[in-house]
Amino acid sequence: MTLIPNWRRAWRWFSVQALAILAVLPMVWLQLPPDIKAYIPPAWGWAVFVTIAFGGIIGRLVDQNPKAP
Repeated sequence: MTLIPNWRRAWRWFSVQALAILAVLPMVWLQLPPDIKAYIPPAWGWAVFVTIAFGGIIGRLVDQNPKAP
């Protein structure tokens, strides 16, 4: 297994950011007080996860290299 040539810039990619959010979101949810959790409908949890996951897929497909002027 080898790293990609520009692995140091990976944190800028939408796909990496989406995966980081998906990794952190359950930990944040567990830390929220119950009264705040009560404001959020249970069905929204799945919608948020699916939306972020699709954002990661789209971010992987879109060219994110900055263009030289």
